[in-house]
Amino acid sequence: MEADDIVLYSLDKPLAIALIAGSVWISVTFIIDPAALLGEYAWLVSEKCFAAAAILIAAWVVSSFVYNFITLYGRWMASKTETDLDDRIVRVLELAARYVIWFIAILMVLQMLEVDITPLVAGAGLAGLAVALAAQDIVSNFFGGAVILADKPFAVGDRIKIDSYLGDVVSIGPRSTRIKTLDHQMVTIPNSMVSSSVIVNYAMPDVKLKIKIPISAAYGSDIKRVKEILIEIGCEAAARSKYVLSDPAPSAYFLEFGASSLDFMLIIWARAFNLAWDVQDYVNTRVYERFAEEGIEIPFPQMDVHVRE
Repeated sequence: MEADDIVLYSLDKPLAIALIAGSVWISVTFIIDPAALLGEYAWLVSEKCFAAAAILIAAWVVSSFVYNFITLYGRWMASKTETDLDDRIVRVLELAARYVIWFIAILMVLQMLEVDITPLVAGAGLAGLAVALAAQDIVSNFFGGAVILADKPFAVGDRIKIDSYLGDVVSIGPRSTRIKTLDHQMVTIPNSMVSSSVIVNYAMPDVKLKIKIPISAAYGSDIKRVKEILIEIGCEAAARSKYVLSDPAPSAYFLEFGASSLDFMLIIWARAFNLAWDVQDYVNTRVYERFAEEGIEIPFPQMDVHVRE
């Protein structure tokens, strides 16, 4: 059932009753003299009573639409979670929506009939404040889940980073989002926190990942030769390893003169975001082997001390 179907379903019975009531009211007020027909009860067909009936019918339509909307989409969202907490929340929202709408409609009717509603409004305000304070986290998480489903910053199976948490999305519920970290731990994050955080999605716009591997060589090494070796290792990884892409091609850069080393950066592209460690393991192993073959020293931190007499 789509939203337009819900609208038509909500208008079905109330619209029929409204047409019948409107026809009766027009007949009584414009064709027949209400005072002669109803006597002291002529006020029952007054404009105030007709407006009150219209408000009640409108409340019927709105409450039916909101109830069916929450039932359809709320239960659909809740069905995607493993626990039944979200199902209970949806049931509470269904009842609360109806009661709130009908309460507002009754207040409007009483005010139209010139009944003092100040005590009711004051009591409802206090009760509403208490409920709002108690349920603000639940409501904020529910709307946060709706924002995530509408905006779609990630999907189930994507690898994302939210604050300090890095992992794969397992489920997106109306109350929380669950990710499985690289340490195989399940992290449950409230949707209100997710919707207000900066999210890094490693699966968008596609699953390939740019990997930057820092490499250091000792002072005195041939810079051009080191870069050539790094490019050769990158091309070899793309040709022999199933983890590395040949397009974009690997690239190497001499970045800076370090405190104890010449610092380079090898840039290589992995086929998928979950292969970063495999690529780094392969490349680092080959760098160690090739540097040993070429006689290039891999430096370690050192300090030169000069003693003056």
